[in-house]
Amino acid sequence: MMKQMAVENDSSVTEFILKGLTDQPELQLPLFVLFLVNYTVTVVGNLTLMNLICLNSHLHTPMYFLLFNLSCIDFCYSLVFTPKMLMSFVSEKNTISFTGCMTQLFFFCFFVNSECYVLTAMAYDRYVAICQPLLYTAIMSPGTCSLLMFGSYFMGFSGAMVHTGFMIRLDFCDSNIINHYMCDIFPLLPLSCSSTYANELVSSVVIGTVIILSSLIILISYAMILLNVIHMSSSKGWSKAMGTCGSHIITVGLFYGSGLLAYIKPSSSESIGQGKFFSVFYTLVVPMLNPLIYSLRNKDVKLALKITMKRLKK
Repeated sequence: MMKQMAVENDSSVTEFILKGLTDQPELQLPLFVLFLVNYTVTVVGNLTLMNLICLNSHLHTPMYFLLFNLSCIDFCYSLVFTPKMLMSFVSEKNTISFTGCMTQLFFFCFFVNSECYVLTAMAYDRYVAICQPLLYTAIMSPGTCSLLMFGSYFMGFSGAMVHTGFMIRLDFCDSNIINHYMCDIFPLLPLSCSSTYANELVSSVVIGTVIILSSLIILISYAMILLNVIHMSSSKGWSKAMGTCGSHIITVGLFYGSGLLAYIKPSSSESIGQGKFFSVFYTLVVPMLNPLIYSLRNKDVKLALKITMKRLKK
């Protein structure tokens, strides 16, 4: 379907050149090594966390079901652009076909939008666990968790289809050099020789909806948690509540903070150049840190790791 749509496009550009992070030759090898290590840690960390959740029955809870989906998304969307990015550091010319670029854009938007909603579902899960502990099992039933994940992926898919569909309708007949290390929305728009007004409007609406809706639910969830924690008489209850939310708060702060710096900026060539450096954090750093954050701060995951290691030694 994607290929057919690309063929129907009247664009005279058949391939794009990805400029990458930098064009300084002396930085290519160090950056290659740095991001290869980053990619390895991301893949190993997320795969390990997913396997631990699958193999240990005490992790078969709503919280870890959501965490499994978060790790799965981080693992998948690092595959969308990181291998291509690594190739750019060791190849003379980093090109990508028009169809390949639109495919990369689709999957990138799909996984990033889905991650926003999964993080939102995790905030709701923490709210129910702390504010409605007696009803937690009933509210966060397997059916509810599955519905939350279906909704997250559906919203991610819908947003990706809108972004990609409006991008494919544009004509690209001038420059084909993308000032980025991947095919993203705003670096692509300046290359079009047709009107991008509809694209900018739709992008603002879709991105704004994702950010406002997810942020609002997360903020309300944590506001209710905070009110509940304030009324707790014991310091142990306070510590336990903060312990269950700490990892999620760190993840949300890193993901949304770097994402806002990358996108909520004027659409100029200079801001796009700055935006790609901020995007490194939510596309490369956050997926690497997530499994570490949830592992190092979580006794259940540490216990699962010990049990699994014992099994492997037998």
